[in-house]
Amino acid sequence: MNKTSNFEFDDLQGLLRFGHGKLTDTCFMLLNIADVNAAKQWLSAAPITNASTTDALPDNALQIAFSVEGLRMLKLKESVIEGFSDEFIVGMTGDESRSRRLGDVGDNTPSKWEWGGSETAVPHVLLLLYARQGELDHWRTTVEGEHFATAFHLLSQLPTQSINEIEPFGFVDGISQPTIDWMQKQSTDIHERDRYSNLLAPGEMVLGYPNEYGYYTPRPLIDPQEDRLAAELPDAEDEPRLKDLGRNGTYLVIRQLSQDVPGFWQFLDKEAASDADRREQIAAAMVGRKRNGTPLIEQHIPGVAAEDHGNNFTFDLDPKGNHCPIGAHIRRANPRTGDFPPGVTGLFSRLLKILGFAQAPEEDLIASSRFHRLLRRGRSYGPVLSPKDAVKPDAPAGDRGIQFICLVANISRQFEFVQNAWMVNSKFGGVQNERGPLVGHRKPLIDGQSTDHFNRPDAAGTMRTVCHLPQFVTVRGGGYFFMPGLRALKYIAATPANGRDSAS
Repeated sequence: MNKTSNFEFDDLQGLLRFGHGKLTDTCFMLLNIADVNAAKQWLSAAPITNASTTDALPDNALQIAFSVEGLRMLKLKESVIEGFSDEFIVGMTGDESRSRRLGDVGDNTPSKWEWGGSETAVPHVLLLLYARQGELDHWRTTVEGEHFATAFHLLSQLPTQSINEIEPFGFVDGISQPTIDWMQKQSTDIHERDRYSNLLAPGEMVLGYPNEYGYYTPRPLIDPQEDRLAAELPDAEDEPRLKDLGRNGTYLVIRQLSQDVPGFWQFLDKEAASDADRREQIAAAMVGRKRNGTPLIEQHIPGVAAEDHGNNFTFDLDPKGNHCPIGAHIRRANPRTGDFPPGVTGLFSRLLKILGFAQAPEEDLIASSRFHRLLRRGRSYGPVLSPKDAVKPDAPAGDRGIQFICLVANISRQFEFVQNAWMVNSKFGGVQNERGPLVGHRKPLIDGQSTDHFNRPDAAGTMRTVCHLPQFVTVRGGGYFFMPGLRALKYIAATPANGRDSAS
């Protein structure tokens, strides 16, 4: 294996390292396994793209991930499956409390989903195909080849459509992504990491490596003495006598999010009394960036770098949200916090913050960002609709949205935490009864208080409030999948289809 600082990039699926952004044509396929033997034959020869670098950009890529139901169909032993996280095993819609925490209520309730919901089973396999413009059909034919038609039943082909670097509402997307510390140069010691950093320990995204706590995330470990097929799997770094099925793999979270683009811009146009400049200002406040990607704090805080649309910044100098509202989308998605707020250095002051004894609500500690980052790999779908055209009463109809995909090593601590504690939390950062302006639902609180508004503080002391905010994004489907390393994929494909123990 080719190694770089302990990393076997040829054992990682390429999506963990690359976004395949230059491969504009995509096909996301939801499959069920129809014939186990044929599926295993296809998997054993599938041209899955790894994470090794080449001098030239590839013309195509293929990635694969499995739901827990898919792994069971492939006869992975239950004793191995038990090593995966509870969230993966139970699933995104596995219980009502999880749906409530994720904001999957009202119009988002899983019973209304088009796939993966409570009325439709979670697909066994998620197959992701990427190709250069105009070359997808040929690549798909090549990928499917022999055994595919017998092995799998196509449940659905998720819509995808390249609209360059913007998302359907019209904002530049994909700006803020964590950088994986592949060389493992950055310390995870709390005494050295009290400030925000965009560089993350590999174990935050890739199973089998130390995470930001310095620990290994639990994953399936196999005793090769009891399973001869496991001998080809990587060794577990933290349990050298065992083989690591999770190493070089990751969890893949996917959610189909439908975006009401005309509804978004028409509501803001009405709020702005058809003033185009004011409409853009309100939209930018909700997102936290202008449509070209410029962060709202860039022009107000000295020293914020403009390169890469100004991604090198924190919100430390804007604690009250006078420039970028606290409830703005980008602030909720990544508060850019360190382990402790600026100026908190002594043990006593740190303890006060941890226990919540702050002097004012805005000083309350928001959990450190480094423990809750997501590696996003989604794609948009639907025709482009500019704000200028979207505000027209006869704005063209069309289904638009994002196939949201993120890769994480810990579903609960990363995706579910961000979704629950930050994106749909009505009290995030001290805001009062307001959920995320873009992806939040508008269901009232248990006591009946409304959550359908958005506050924009002003340094002059005036609070500007947008009231009666509609829901702009609706969940249409989703699921939790495991994207294995390539040796783990070979192991899964080689597991006896009759389900008998493979011990020698």
